[in-house]
Amino acid sequence: MKNFRKFSVQSPLLGKTYQVEFAWLQNAISIRHSDTVDVKFFVTDGDRTLERVVALPHAVLRKLCQELGRELTDPWCSRLAALHLKWMFESGTDIEKAISTPTEAQLREYAHQLARPSE
Repeated sequence: MKNFRKFSVQSPLLGKTYQVEFAWLQNAISIRHSDTVDVKFFVTDGDRTLERVVALPHAVLRKLCQELGRELTDPWCSRLAALHLKWMFESGTDIEKAISTPTEAQLREYAHQLARPSE
């Protein structure tokens, strides 16, 4: 996931290709009283635009950073969120939800995907 700001995702389930655009990243403690890092995307299929937020649990992010020996940065969180959004639309899971929270196992897998050298 090199470009988390603008990318495409195909939904085999819905038979559509969606254009995704990064909107913002912010700490959700102040807006939702939630200990998450919220990453918002606009997702369009040409006919309509959906707003989707991926809520990354802060405690899990800190744990992964410690395990991986890396810093907790905005670009890294944005890439994790983009991978989760991509999974949502490819699998058809949670696509109707405005806010989706990945599990610790999912975030760990996304982190490992990002750590692999690109081919």
